[in-house]
Amino acid sequence: MNELKPNQGKNIEIEFDGEKFARYPIKTHIIKDGDDIVEVCKKYAGDHIKEGDMLFISERIVAISQGRAYPIKDIKPSLLAKLLVNFVHKSPYGIGLRSPWTMELAVREAGAFRMLLAALAAAVTKPFGMRGVFYKVVGKNINAIDGPCSYTLPPYNEYAKLGPAEPDKAAKKIKEAIGNKVVIIDANDLGVAILGRSDKDISEDRCKKIFKDNPLGQSSEQTPLCIVRKIS
Repeated sequence: MNELKPNQGKNIEIEFDGEKFARYPIKTHIIKDGDDIVEVCKKYAGDHIKEGDMLFISERIVAISQGRAYPIKDIKPSLLAKLLVNFVHKSPYGIGLRSPWTMELAVREAGAFRMLLAALAAAVTKPFGMRGVFYKVVGKNINAIDGPCSYTLPPYNEYAKLGPAEPDKAAKKIKEAIGNKVVIIDANDLGVAILGRSDKDISEDRCKKIFKDNPLGQSSEQTPLCIVRKIS
């Protein structure tokens, strides 16, 4: 059994609110469409996970295993996608909806009407300093859509992807196989979003604090799984 080590520049331990946790990132093969995410978790985390641990899983590999990642050469952006992409806030962390390919996936996932409604709501509330209105109105985990970045591992440096389908259901299925609580997470160096939980009593706020420094890394670490263990 290989020793679990922190990613470069990251810490295993984190402490907050009088609690301390260890986060053990786990390296896997590059996940592809058709991989059984349950078997992936059993194969790579099974020898390390203990009773009481939680398994955090990058939403990216769940979505990819579900066939929700597409080569950008096969995505034909609509006129609406090309229009809406001009109004997206530019961020140094990931593409998000800042490309016609990812915006087209958003239009397909949410529908043109909801996208236009969300864009209108965001425009109306922006002068009041309200942020995130677009994503709240459009829903459907549109904020998990992403495209190729400089740090994206091949072949996904030429792909755009949706968020995972039915993430709560996916988390519950994995828990049934491994016996531990499961969280499907969208984490980067900008922030953390909890997309799926195997149990309703899992605190989203607590999970965000555990992952606030993104122990999975944001480059070529290839560690989409993380065992979280309370140590105090």
